[in-house]
Amino acid sequence: MLKNDVERELNVQIGEETGSAWLYLSMSAYFQAQNLPGFANWMFVQAQEELVHARLFYDFVHQRRGRVTLGAIPAPATEWASPLEVFQGAFAHEVHITERIHFLTALADQAHDYPTQVFLHWFVTEQVEEEANADAIVQKLKMLGDTGPGLFMIDQELATRVFTMPAVAVAP
Repeated sequence: MLKNDVERELNVQIGEETGSAWLYLSMSAYFQAQNLPGFANWMFVQAQEELVHARLFYDFVHQRRGRVTLGAIPAPATEWASPLEVFQGAFAHEVHITERIHFLTALADQAHDYPTQVFLHWFVTEQVEEEANADAIVQKLKMLGDTGPGLFMIDQELATRVFTMPAVAVAP
C-alpha cells in the first residue's frame, strides 16, 4: 500500500505527464499552422508517449491499492517566436519532468517504498533519453538555423519519427 505522501505526489505526476502531452499537442498544432509537418509529427508522437507515461503512473497507483485523484491541467502555451524557441521550451520542460522524477525517487527512498523506487527507475532512465532527444534538435536548429534549407532538412528528418509503445507498457 502507498503512503499518503507518496500517493499524493504520484497523483501530481499523473497531472504532470498529462500536462506534458497537452503541451506537446499544442506544439504540434503550432507546427501544423507553420506548415512544418515533420516538426508537428515529432511533437504529436511525443504527446502520445506522455499519455503512456501518465497511464503507467495511473495503473501503478491502482496496483498499489492507492486512489487516483485527477486535478486540473493548466492550458499550455500556443504561440512561440520560432521553431528553436519551441524546442528550447520542450527541453526545459523535460528538465522539469526530470526534476519531478528525481523528487519522487527521493520521496520513495525516504518512505522505504521499494516497489515505487523500482517503478521509478524506468522513468529515471527514460528522462535521460527525453532530455537528449530534445537537446539534439535544439543543437541542430542552432547549427542549421530555423529558417530556409536547414529548417526543411530538419523537418524532413522529424517526419520519420513513429510512435512505439514502450516495452514497459506492454502487458506480459
